[in-house]
Amino acid sequence: MSDTSSTHPDDDSVGRTPGSRPHAGLQPSTRAVALGRPARTPGAPVNVPVTLTSTYLADGAVTYARVSNPTWEALEEVLGSLEGGPALTFSSGMAAIAAVVGLVPVGGVVVVPRHVYNGTTGLLAEREAAGALTVRRVEAEDLGGIVEACDGADLLILESPTNPMMELTDVVGVMRGLRTRYGVGRPVVLCDNTFATPVAQQPLRWGVDVVVHSATKYLAGHSDTVLGALVVAPERDDLLGRLRTYRTLHGAIPGPMEAWLVLRGVRTLHLRVERATATAELLVDRLEEHPAVERVRYPGFGAMVSIEVVGGADAAEAVCSAVQLWTHSTSLGGVESQIERRRRHPLEVASVPVNLLRLSVGIEDPQDLWADLSAALG
Repeated sequence: MSDTSSTHPDDDSVGRTPGSRPHAGLQPSTRAVALGRPARTPGAPVNVPVTLTSTYLADGAVTYARVSNPTWEALEEVLGSLEGGPALTFSSGMAAIAAVVGLVPVGGVVVVPRHVYNGTTGLLAEREAAGALTVRRVEAEDLGGIVEACDGADLLILESPTNPMMELTDVVGVMRGLRTRYGVGRPVVLCDNTFATPVAQQPLRWGVDVVVHSATKYLAGHSDTVLGALVVAPERDDLLGRLRTYRTLHGAIPGPMEAWLVLRGVRTLHLRVERATATAELLVDRLEEHPAVERVRYPGFGAMVSIEVVGGADAAEAVCSAVQLWTHSTSLGGVESQIERRRRHPLEVASVPVNLLRLSVGIEDPQDLWADLSAALG
């Protein structure tokens, strides 16, 4: 990967809400705590409240709750600053992805890696079966193949690392190739940054048009809410307007309480990711030496790891049943460590090995996690 610096040169221009203070020059971990706050007036609350209303008085900036909400706006300010563009929150990560796919014209073409989040795979398959669009599938690590497949395409969807195979795409190289080959005729590029989080990378810096997050995962961090988000490149006002209109007309809006929970989670994002990443690196070193593990898939950063265990699908399921501390569940990015065999889901791509386990490393003590996992592997 290329430059993964977290700084943004123009933070004051990104997603500011009334009452916020200038934060130019502050580090991302500081902005995650400092932004999205009420104005500092004597007696004011420190935190943005949960605004529970469906109705606004006439003649104001907002006419109806499906258009905007102060709690969303606070969260969008923080996410926008961390990723480097204006943010829009949605009812779920899938709602956010569907909003971008929904901009593809009837009969349009979408290019997507073979291994991506299976919700994305399922959505594209459903739209393709209905005759709404054509899907071209590529290999995530094949830079030339990705660029070539974008001839006449309307949308390119990227994940790096991919879910659950942990493949890396040279996003910088792809964007350079698209500009060279297609110029202004290149497709819109959407990058799912859920696994990496803005702590590790900000794809908008590399020329990507839109970043998507399942905020349910690392951003919220506590496995207690469902929410999605899009962050749009600052120069793509056209996309931002269309996506905001889509959200309003399709009703894909987040609840204020969900937005507040994610905002609270983002305050500790950097601490959680740093702790979980350090533990993941320790576990990877030990897993690579474990006789019950055929292969370890780790992109070199972050807290997501996939392993392939000796003994096939039954052995993989046995590991999931044997763990006592790890949580056998289908989500990721929470404070608790989670484990799952991905091929148990019908939508998972057949090329994902049947013995692959996806691990989401949490913030528990590393030695406790290893003791539990190694015992289950044994």
